[in-house]
Amino acid sequence: MLKRVQYDIILVYAQKMKKSYSYLIPALLVLGACASKKATTTTTSSANTASVANGNTSITNDGKIWASLWQQRAAEYRALCFQAYNIAKQRVDEGVKKVSTKPLAIVTDIDETLLDNSPYDAAQGLKNQDYSDKTWKQWTDKAQADTVPGAPAFFKYAASKGITIYYITNRNENERGATLYNLQKYAMPNANDEHLFLKNGNSSKEERRQEVLKTHEILLLCGDNLPDFDMLYDNHPTEENRTAITQKLQKEFGSRYIVIPNPSYGDFEGALFQYNYKLSPAQKDSIIRAKVKADR
Repeated sequence: MLKRVQYDIILVYAQKMKKSYSYLIPALLVLGACASKKATTTTTSSANTASVANGNTSITNDGKIWASLWQQRAAEYRALCFQAYNIAKQRVDEGVKKVSTKPLAIVTDIDETLLDNSPYDAAQGLKNQDYSDKTWKQWTDKAQADTVPGAPAFFKYAASKGITIYYITNRNENERGATLYNLQKYAMPNANDEHLFLKNGNSSKEERRQEVLKTHEILLLCGDNLPDFDMLYDNHPTEENRTAITQKLQKEFGSRYIVIPNPSYGDFEGALFQYNYKLSPAQKDSIIRAKVKADR
């Protein structure tokens, strides 16, 4: 606006001072160019801002941004994690008093159960990009994940009671070194090759749980995704079947199964999209709009 006013003043002055007009032409051109450049820059910036504001990010990726923000900043998230691990501690105190023919063990998932990967999900969402093996590997290679609230204290407490911790995760074998390093940064108990079971070509964790059962009694299972707990959730059950299985197992939750909140990803998302991981963002958005309960 200021540039435009200056431009008009010079133009009026030039009309009155015809003899000096030729000397004012360069000034007019410079101011005009500056005004044009500023307008172009402002327009481009406004267009980028409008693009985000107008919802060009997919509903799925917008959701991951909000979920990550909640995971990082909401006291309610911390409260839920503390609640879960407080219950787990009570179960440990009860379990060590019972007679067992085998040493006790706790089986835990890693991601969103022990390590917080919300910075990865937030970064992908802000770029309007879905998960990919490549970008996930780049993130885990950094070994920079923080811990889930309450998790380190609980697992260290359990270990102090003579309970062995086994980490069963669906991270790939090529993530072993960085995963162990990330766990060891927080002095997690039993953070070594012997107690870390990575994905062995099959996302089901049942076979790996059975390996633990050969030598230990599993007191608790900790996770954020229902297949972390029971083989009934394997083989891609529908949303309806997942609900029915959870109803059937309801007494296990808070007893043997300790669930940590994860609103960003998991098999709930897979079931929603019928485990079709090739859907475009637009196709996912269409399914979400059709299935979400909203006042219409």
